[in-house]
Amino acid sequence: MDFDYSPKTRELQARLKKFMNDHIYPAEKEVEAELEANTKAGKRWTPLQTIEKLKPKARAAGLWNLFLPVDSAQASGYDGAGLTNQEYAPLAEIMGAVPWSSEVFNCSAPDTGNMETIARYGSPELRALWLKPLLEGEIRSAFAMTEPEVASSDATNICTRIERQGDEYVINGHKWWISGAGDPRCQVFITMGKTDPEAPRHSQQSMIIVPANTPGIRIVRPLTVMGYDDAPHGHVEMYFENVRVPAANILLGEGRGFEIAQGRLGPGRIHHCMRLIGLAERALELMCRRALSRTAFGKTVAQQSVTQERIAEARCKIDMARLLTLKAAWMMDTAGNKVARTEIAMIKVVAPNMALDVIDWAMQVHGGGGMSGDFPLASAWAHARTLRFADGPDEVHRAAIAKWELGKYGAYGADAQVPVTRGG
Repeated sequence: MDFDYSPKTRELQARLKKFMNDHIYPAEKEVEAELEANTKAGKRWTPLQTIEKLKPKARAAGLWNLFLPVDSAQASGYDGAGLTNQEYAPLAEIMGAVPWSSEVFNCSAPDTGNMETIARYGSPELRALWLKPLLEGEIRSAFAMTEPEVASSDATNICTRIERQGDEYVINGHKWWISGAGDPRCQVFITMGKTDPEAPRHSQQSMIIVPANTPGIRIVRPLTVMGYDDAPHGHVEMYFENVRVPAANILLGEGRGFEIAQGRLGPGRIHHCMRLIGLAERALELMCRRALSRTAFGKTVAQQSVTQERIAEARCKIDMARLLTLKAAWMMDTAGNKVARTEIAMIKVVAPNMALDVIDWAMQVHGGGGMSGDFPLASAWAHARTLRFADGPDEVHRAAIAKWELGKYGAYGADAQVPVTRGG
């Protein structure tokens, strides 16, 4: 088990870090100012030009579609970086230091998961229609899975209906927390719902592609996350009301929704966790710099024993989370998602909780400033907190881990299902 980064990854790391230093970090305040100006002008849900102007620079630097793995690139016929999960993971960490930066490289959720899904499971016609403009960054997408009426942590509860009528499917359902649907560039939804409620439990659900301009799609409102609406990306509540799409838009066939979800969520969890590790690294850096520059009770905050303990604990927690995530990525690459299921579930528990601890400690060192918008910590904490839900709540993953562990000593957990939950 070798976790040394490949020469290809190290070279991309160096280029990506340089791009972050040259373009992303200097643009943070500009992005905030543009969003504030758009809000005052009544244009909050408008793409940010500061970010749009950076995309051609990222593409020219060869830092575009880095997420697209070898198998998806081959299946789609389009070029990506051709990286394995283990090779891409440290790049996701670098992007994670600034939550909006992954969009600059066309590596942001939910587009990455949607692109991989269409590349692997879409017909050639669907790939030409939707994958190409997504890979080009011309449009954006959303993944419609979570529902307010049911506990979506158990995806078998999803009750949106996808019914075949002749050469069409008719979709009716109520969704919420549909990330990216508030963006005016969102042109397509990958939607999960039941095609056959009488089928075996894990064969009831299907996934289908729904163009965003299809009649019957109704956006109710953008939702806030601890006060943040994440404009212009957004997370919306919406309805599908007698939405009709061609039967050819079904992905892989009826009853294959869980199969697709497993292929989609494994890499997505690696991406989420590594971005959180990057966010925690940024918080630790800010904590150290702040602690060295502030004096309280006759000595710097950095000289206070409680601060030193937290800095040391943060360093340990971040490195442990990184190693576990890299192990999960390595196992996915070498043995497949099914074999890596325990490690994937473990990182989904470990990484968000680690990030919350580190960011919280950084906020304490910043004092009142840590709660303000003058530093990126408060929004980072809110963002990290959502990841204890997205792609499955802690409780679901812990239960699966426990069952698999117990399964080593008896039959109790031998057939425990891999968690299939809301995905980013």
